[in-house]
Amino acid sequence: MAEGSQEKTEKATPRRLQEARKKGQVPKSADLNGAILLLIAGLFALLAKDNIIFQLQRYFFTYFNNFIRYQNQDSYIVKIMSDFAINVFVVFLPFLLVLMVVALGINLAQIGFLFAPEVIKPKIEKLNPINGLKNMFSGRAMFELVKALMKIIIVGWVIYAAVMGEMANLLAIFHSPPQTLLNQVLTVALKVILWGATVYLGIALLDLIYQRYAYQKQMKMSKQEVKDEYKQTEGDPQIKGWLRRQQRQLLANLVRKEVPQATVVVTNPTHFAVALKYEKTMDAPMVVAKGADLLAKQIREIAKQHDVPVIENVEVARFLYANVEIGQSIPVEMYKAVAEILAMVYRLKNQ
Repeated sequence: MAEGSQEKTEKATPRRLQEARKKGQVPKSADLNGAILLLIAGLFALLAKDNIIFQLQRYFFTYFNNFIRYQNQDSYIVKIMSDFAINVFVVFLPFLLVLMVVALGINLAQIGFLFAPEVIKPKIEKLNPINGLKNMFSGRAMFELVKALMKIIIVGWVIYAAVMGEMANLLAIFHSPPQTLLNQVLTVALKVILWGATVYLGIALLDLIYQRYAYQKQMKMSKQEVKDEYKQTEGDPQIKGWLRRQQRQLLANLVRKEVPQATVVVTNPTHFAVALKYEKTMDAPMVVAKGADLLAKQIREIAKQHDVPVIENVEVARFLYANVEIGQSIPVEMYKAVAEILAMVYRLKNQ
């Protein structure tokens, strides 16, 4: 086989992409999940900041009021810890629910609903240390390392610039009254986080574009692979061609045998032709041959050669061709229409 035939030059077929998807091979950016979650978390915390601070202040106010009253009780430490856990859970529950919904939405937007049990199947080759070393020093691993370093450098520089931009506010915080200190610290911290999350989101979108490009490149097929897949799914073209020729030959033989004995041929007039046979011993007329286009033309020619009447009736011809197979009797709803055609045939014979 020529070397050029093995080059991956063809776009992946839908079947190859579907098989890869079953194995869990889909284009996905893990950075996009982290960036959007960080951005949503920062925005939610910024909007709900006042309520969170209020809930925490109310808890600590209650805690200090009851400190002297319950400090001598043996179960005081357990009560403090349980109350604190419950209060934190209640305060941050909406926040956690939002993050869960966002995380699910991001995954569905990237890859849709995916169930790939093959991913969790144990594979012996994964335990091979040589394969592990190859993966560690592969081009893909080096790219991920460079990408991680670039993320740290870029996001770190943006956070540093944001902190320096808020330096005046940070210095002013130390002169603020205690009741507003926590609010101002959180505001500055969340602004810095949002700046970093925004830049991280831009990097993640670029990574998503690259991941899809790399996936399409990885899934490319050689011309021979495309041909082999076509043979597996559609069958060998030579065999299919031979089968079609055999089918045409069988139909032609059937037409040459049955049409001369038919009672009438109903036509479309050119697209369809249906040969009907009716004898007194039959319960109803029977379709003995039918065809479309070239085969219909052949049926009409054989009928004329053997003096079989050819009657044009568009509705009857179409219905019988589409709904009645060769060797079957006509359905009850066609009795009247076919009876009129047979009556016409008998009149022509009498004349």
